[in-house]
Amino acid sequence: MKTIKIIWLFWALLFASTRLFAQEASITIKDDQAALPLQIAFTKTTNLIFPYAIKSVDKGSREVLVQKAPGVENVMQVKAGKENFQQTNLTVITADGQLYSFILNYVAQPSILTIRLEKNGSEKPLVQFSQENDNEAVMKESAFKISSKDPVMGHLRSKKFDVGLRLNGIYIKDDKFYFQLQLNNWSNIGYDVEQLRFFIRDLKRSRRTASQENEVIPDYVNGNSKVIYSRSGQVVVVAVPKFTIPDQKVLMIQLMEANGGRNLEIRINNRDLIMARRF
Repeated sequence: MKTIKIIWLFWALLFASTRLFAQEASITIKDDQAALPLQIAFTKTTNLIFPYAIKSVDKGSREVLVQKAPGVENVMQVKAGKENFQQTNLTVITADGQLYSFILNYVAQPSILTIRLEKNGSEKPLVQFSQENDNEAVMKESAFKISSKDPVMGHLRSKKFDVGLRLNGIYIKDDKFYFQLQLNNWSNIGYDVEQLRFFIRDLKRSRRTASQENEVIPDYVNGNSKVIYSRSGQVVVVAVPKFTIPDQKVLMIQLMEANGGRNLEIRINNRDLIMARRF
């Protein structure tokens, strides 16, 4: 009887390990112009591992959520922001100058959740961590100092169901923008952050045409951007590369609640951006 149990346990572990590795894949890219099909879900996150650091991201629909994995430079996390969204695309440019194009489709249960992308058999490490250099140290120190500054603006704010998002100030130093944000939760229910997004979109959106959104990827985030505890508030400083907003477009800061509906948005015009204070 003991032998039978051992054999059953062996096959159970073998089946489990087979299912685990079936959710990972490695793809070698030979044709730079070919768009890769990618299936994503609403309740699961798909991880894209690139051979070099991610420098630019552009998605074709607001119904898709993307972000760089915290603490690393070459891992992109993608999931659906809405079930059964219409087919759209995603473009990623990496530090080696390569462009990756994906066609995104919704599925409830993706067969693959982790994809490693390679260029003709690249032997790069699976994950590349951010390098701690002098510029990064200055950026982190600047963000820390800005977090303690008094608010210099307050007209850009959003509030819903006793949760608030306010832009306290915009600063610039060494070709970096620093956005000082105030996050408040006056309710008795904690707020788990699904995503804190920065993106540029059209000022006026038409229902007849697709709205293009260009993600602004943060270089560094100072403060707790993962949860706002009940009846509490906190300051978060987000550092991003210097940019300006094209005509007929606006910068959006979006705070999205995990498994909830208390989503907040702030719209920033070019006029607000160019008034950034030097630090």
